[in-house]
Amino acid sequence: MNKKIIVANWKMNLDMQESSLYLYKLSEKVIVHRALEIILAPSIFTLQSLSLQVNHRQFKLAAQNFYWRDSGAFTGEVSISQLRGIVQYAIVGHSERRHIFGETDKDIRAKVAATLRNDITPILCIGETSDERNNNETNMVINDQLIGGLANVSSEDVGGVIIAYEPVWAIGTGDNAVPRDVEKAVRTIRSQIRHLYGEKASKEIKVLYGGSINSDSAADYAAVPGVDGLLIGGASLNADQFTQIIEKVYKQIK
Repeated sequence: MNKKIIVANWKMNLDMQESSLYLYKLSEKVIVHRALEIILAPSIFTLQSLSLQVNHRQFKLAAQNFYWRDSGAFTGEVSISQLRGIVQYAIVGHSERRHIFGETDKDIRAKVAATLRNDITPILCIGETSDERNNNETNMVINDQLIGGLANVSSEDVGGVIIAYEPVWAIGTGDNAVPRDVEKAVRTIRSQIRHLYGEKASKEIKVLYGGSINSDSAADYAAVPGVDGLLIGGASLNADQFTQIIEKVYKQIK
């Protein structure tokens, strides 16, 4: 069975009490499906509390961010090694980290390597800006970000990486990518993985799509050939809408 993955990125929303109440509400609504992996990425300060509350058969947890060194004199940072036993996944290279906080390919490849050495699955986000898209640079950006993010990943470890294609121009803008464009981008991703790691890795690596997905569009994106799941932003903060997304994705694989 080809398990689909749905990641809910809560970003900088919901305090401790709100997160707990929302998780309780979700747990009442979401049915456990063996064919689905549902991953919640709350704010980092709520992770430990939610890890004690969550039903791990129903949901897994992910970090939105972390520092790539395992320990040291880095005031204010949280390392991925400190999150072992709390999260099973970690988002790396999200466009907001790249474009707002200035994370470079060097930072991102170090973070990917840090997750793998700590037995946590990285969700490596890649995608082009509006200017890059308009200049027909989508394939170039995808290839460069894959090479940059995976530079420290061996052929033995690449199967433990998830790639999330999130075109920057489609995140929270209402300017949605059409499924045809998503399919082209996913083919480019798998082609580059084939070039870097071989045919087997290209077929087996999980590729997600993210970008202004809601309950109306989720089924269309989940049905795109080569797409193994979705990375959801704002819609994941609405329990009813997120539950609808989960059920619509599940219907695609029944």
